[in-house]
Parts: sequence; structure tokens; C-alpha cells
Amino acid sequence: MSPPIDANRLLAVVAEVAREARPHFEAYVALDSSLERELGLDSLARVELVLRLEREFAASLPEQALASSETPRDLLRFLLASAGQAPKAADRTLASLVQAEGVRPPDAARTLTEALEYHAQRQPERLTVHLYEEGDEKSLTYRALWDGALLYAARLAEAGVTPGQTVAIMLPTCREYLFCFYGVLLAGGIPVPLYPPARLATIEDHMTRHIGILKSAGASIMVTIPEAKALAWLLRAQVESLRAVLVPADFSGPAAAFTPVRGTGGQIGFLQYTSGSTGNPKGVVLTHANLLANVKAMGKAARATTEDVFVSWLPLYHDMGLIGGCFATMYLGFPVVLMSPLAFLSRPSQWLRAIHRHRGTISGGPNFSYELCLRRIPDEELEGLDLASWRFAFNGAEPVSADTLAAFEERFSRWNFRKNVISPVYGLAEASVGLAFTPPGEPWQVDLIDRDWLSRTGEAVPARPNDPSPLKLVSCGASIPDHDLRVVDAAGLELPDRGEGQLQFRGPSATSGYYRNPEATKGLFDGEWVNTGDRAYLSEGNLYITGREKDVIIRGGRNISPYELEEAVGGVAGIRRGCVAVFGSMDAASGTERVVVLAETREVDPSRHAEVRRRINELAVSLIGAPVDDIVLAPPHTVPKTSSGKIRRLAARDYYERGPSAVKPQAVWWQFVRLAIGGVLPQLRRGWRVARGLLFAAYAWLLFGALFIVVLAAAAISPGRRTWQIAQRCARLFFWLCRIPLAMRGRENLPPSG
Repeated sequence: MSPPIDANRLLAVVAEVAREARPHFEAYVALDSSLERELGLDSLARVELVLRLEREFAASLPEQALASSETPRDLLRFLLASAGQAPKAADRTLASLVQAEGVRPPDAARTLTEALEYHAQRQPERLTVHLYEEGDEKSLTYRALWDGALLYAARLAEAGVTPGQTVAIMLPTCREYLFCFYGVLLAGGIPVPLYPPARLATIEDHMTRHIGILKSAGASIMVTIPEAKALAWLLRAQVESLRAVLVPADFSGPAAAFTPVRGTGGQIGFLQYTSGSTGNPKGVVLTHANLLANVKAMGKAARATTEDVFVSWLPLYHDMGLIGGCFATMYLGFPVVLMSPLAFLSRPSQWLRAIHRHRGTISGGPNFSYELCLRRIPDEELEGLDLASWRFAFNGAEPVSADTLAAFEERFSRWNFRKNVISPVYGLAEASVGLAFTPPGEPWQVDLIDRDWLSRTGEAVPARPNDPSPLKLVSCGASIPDHDLRVVDAAGLELPDRGEGQLQFRGPSATSGYYRNPEATKGLFDGEWVNTGDRAYLSEGNLYITGREKDVIIRGGRNISPYELEEAVGGVAGIRRGCVAVFGSMDAASGTERVVVLAETREVDPSRHAEVRRRINELAVSLIGAPVDDIVLAPPHTVPKTSSGKIRRLAARDYYERGPSAVKPQAVWWQFVRLAIGGVLPQLRRGWRVARGLLFAAYAWLLFGALFIVVLAAAAISPGRRTWQIAQRCARLFFWLCRIPLAMRGRENLPPSG
């Protein structure tokens, strides 16, 4: 029998989750408290809240409880509506999607649409997409996908889309998304994927945040959900290029005959905008040639065949879900099972169930998704699960935790998850998506390095066995075929193995730059090499990421820029302007980065602190679409800065992660002591380099003097041609003993001897 649903018990659970999510939580929890703005619960914390309420009241809440609940009262309504309903049992029937070997991939295809047409003509009834959509399952063959795309292309052409125009797509995971994306390409347009609102209650704020992207892309048409069409006036008023806002219903019914626009490999396949702050959006230009090159290289790296099955909950507005999940499977000729991110977040076991049910072979996500499975799925939901078919479990898009990987392997081995299936990977939008893979079946590698030595010298030296706190880094594997990686120092000189610096790459997947943004494009390139913005080192061909140059925070696979939030928080009453640091801190519990605000204040009244924290959280929700994870209010002169007054975010993170005591300013004398100790080894190394240089100079001069005496003696004894021969040999001997290589060019231009 289910326990009675009581509002006080519900509020107790909400308060418990809020305290766990935010260490400094002090607010009073009421039925009408905002889960986001007042209680600071982001999407992952809300997932935990929904799952905990289900356990507390033995209920089964629908996905809408996660998507639409704004207050505890909303959750109470969902709980009351579910009273008496038994938790929904998982579908344990097998529906394998493994197919017989299909036709070869279309090597001659120049565009994505040529690849789709190739399959639609040669194997029209072969399954390409199996979709979990609103509690139902739907399938698409190559022919159905092609026909749907043609219909959308015809309608878009009727709406005035011409070749080269941009079309924004803001739809959830559904068939219409795929029809629309390929339809834009068939009409000659350029798709611009945008992430849809997680909750309809915040749709206006969400649309407002997208205005910057729409302006940057010069979007002419936007295809979105019906609820957003009512805001078309807001968008058109602020985005001059936007002519119409359409919804899927506008594409129903027969269309006039339409001839697809034939593109070339050099034309833009789509624009990938970052998924974080949109204050200064940058659209990564990805051509059809870039995308096909990346798809082919990833297919080789993952050893994909037409008998594979890809299972994905990844959002289609993100490159990992769109290129890896949809383009790669379409081109290579094996099916993809798609479910919405919300379905996964509301019940993570659905992801593993889909792999079991459809005998999935390739699947994955950011590190936090593996952590969610570890911490949010009770054993009873895994009854009968069999993960033996899963052969390539990629983990990327955010920092990879070795502890998460080891724990996942250990726990799910009981359900036939095999060792060496997890494959840490690395990629970025500027490389289309994938750039480095750990080969399937090979063990993932962990490097334990000396943390202090790395920070002082830039060398990734293995830690001593008795090192109490080594830096633990997971290898992301080697570069995918036909692509190169290198690490350079601040002067642009390539570093040797284990030298930490700026990571660069080159290859056919590389973008040509940012759309209509020459200034940002200029800073992207170093000759033929592309700057990733990440810091890393290479060891025996394996890539290890150590941090980011640009201070972007990755939370739940989403990029968050700190600059706007720092500026806004500096304007809060009680906060010292210019004395705010926003940074990311890896959270072992969630497996993703926490967003932390460290702000200086002169306020000492606890009640004022609570008000300041509430205001900061409201700003965070407005600017980045989610509350921050922790707010630390510190005394003046706490936030570390450079001599020019710039915020040192890495140092601020170091203060935060070393504990509350480290956030307090340290005594000046102790700072001098630490600086002196920290400078001893670098000074010794610098002194040794100078000494070696002086010793070599002395050796070279002594050698030169000795050989010069030999030449003088030869000239005195036997002047003439013989002296020149001796001088030549002495010169060669000098260069050889000094290890100075000689290369002769242009000898043919000298006059003949004699």
C-alpha cells in the first residue's frame, strides 16, 4: 500500500534535496516556492527530487512532472494525480534492431542529402531511425525519411527559403526535427539548431536568450513548437531578418512538386552554436565535406559496421547527438534508437533498457550520464537487464572521471556490462564533433601526475607512489584517422611528450571559422592548425586534457561562460563590483561540473547574506538558464586577481576546492613563505640551464683556440694550398665536436676549381 501523500512530507523532501544541492541553502521552503529561482534546483537536482519523491510515496510520476513543475505545489498535484497507480513496469520484451549487412556507405557522396538519397534508392525499406516519442514507438525507413524531408523542403521553398538562407530549428527529439533538418538542406538552406525550452513556463525567457543567435545567423525562418509561435511578434520585432515562425502543423498536407537543390561539399551543412551563454554567440561553420569527413573518421575509429545499433538520448541540437547519433548512422547504414533527453533524465534506467531491448552496440554520453545511472537507478529497476551487446560506450563532452568509469564497470558487470567497453573520447564543435577516441575493446588509461610540478613547470611528470594528492587524468585516446594533434607553448612552439600547453589540431573535419564573425575567426587559427581553447599534453600518442584556456564551465554537457554572470553579480547590492569569480568545480557526486560563484562582500548580517544569495540565483536563472550550485560570500580581498586586475578563475577554483579555510585571505608573511618555497625548484632549474650554457661556451672557445693554433702552425710550416685544406678540416672538426649540423646548398653555383 502506498503511503499517504502529505504536503509536509513533500516539503521535507524538497528541503533535503535543496540543502544537498546548495551547501549554503538557508531559504524557507513553501508550497509556492520557486524550485529554480528560490530553492536553486537545476535540472539534475530536479531529477534527484522527482526520483526521491517517487521512492518516498511509492509513486510513478510522468515526464511532465520534471518538465513543467515550477513549485512544490505542482509536484504535489502530480503526486495526487498518480495516487493509486502502480509504478509503470519496464518493457522487458526484446525488439532487436540488428539488421543483415546492408549496402556499402556512399563513398562518392558529396553532401549529407546525397548520402540519404543513395540509401533511399538502394535500400528504401531499411530501418534508419527508431524513435521513442510521447510514450509511443515509431520507426523511419530511409524512404520515409527522404519523403518527409522532401515535403518539408517543398513547404520551406513555398515560405520563401532560397539557397544560402539560414533556418533556425527549435524542436524536441521527434520525427519532425529530422524531416525539417534534411528538408532545409534539400531546399538549399542552412540549418541552425537551437535547444528547445526545458519547461514551457520559462518559454519567453528562453526565446529572449536565443535572439542573439538568431541575429548572428541572420535567420529567415524559424521552425519551432506550437507554444512558441505566440511569441513570433517578439522575435520578428528584434530580429530583422526573420520573416516567419512556423510549426510542424504548417507542413502537413500535400505539397507542390519540388526539385531538390543540389549542393556541393564546400557548402555549409549547418551552423553549430554553443549551448551556453548567448551574449556573444559564435556559430561554427561546418560544411558537408567537414561533416562527412568526421563521420567517416569516427566510423573507422569506432570500427562501425552495418550490423551495429546506436542508442541515443543525446539532444539533437548538440553536435554529439546530431552528428554522432543521426548523421553517422544514416551515412554508415545502421539504425539509431532515439529518445528525448527528458526521458533519460526523468528515469535513467530507460536508457539502459533501450540498449538491452534493441541489442544496442554503440551508445554513450557525458560523464554525468554514467554518474546518474550509478546513483539514481535502484537494483529493482534493472531486473532482467542484459548489456552484453554494448561494445562501445563513449564518454565525452565534459571532463571524464576515472572514479565514475571504474564504478560503472564494477556495478553493471552484474548485468553483463563487459570490461574495456567504456571509451573516453574528446571532441569539439570546431572539429565537427569527434577528434580523439579510445579504440574499442582497449582499456581506458589513467595518468597519475604530480599536481604541483605540473602547475609550476608545465611538465606532466608521473606522481610518486606516496604522493597524497596526485592529479588523476583519463586519456581521451588518440586522434581519429586523417587528423593530427599537437601541443604548443605560449610562443607557438611544439612541445615534446608530457609538455603541457595549448592543444591544436588539423584535419578535414576542421571548420573554416565562425559565421559572419571574422574577428573571432582570426583568433581561431595558428597557420593550418586550429586552436581548441583547451590545455593538454600528449603521451605516447594519447591525449590528456588538463583544463581550458577560455574558462568555459561544462555542466551536464552544456557550456556556460562566466563573464556575463560575473558582471551581473557585481551589480547586486552588497557585492563588491569587480570582485566576483564564477568558475566550475568537478563534483564527484554528480559526475559533472558545479557552477560556483565566489563574491566579495562587506555584509556581515546573515539575513542580508540570504537575500544576496537569492538575488544572485535569480540573475543566474535569467542569464544562464539555471541556478548556480554554490554561492560563497567572502570578505574583501579574497578573490584572486592578476597585477592588472583580471580575475584569476583557476586560482579561485583552487581556493574553493581546498576548503572553506582556503577561501579566507592568508597572512602576508605566509604568502611570502609559500612563494619563496615554490620558487626554489624553478630557480635551481634556471640556474642549471645558465650554468650549462656557460660551460658549453667555454668549451667551444677553448676548442676554437686550440684548432686556430693548429692552423697557424700549418701556415707557418707549409703556406699555400695545403694550409687551406688543414683549415677546412679543422673547421669541420670544430662543428662536429660542438654538435653543430652543417648543410650545404647551392654548391652547383660555385665556379669550377682550378
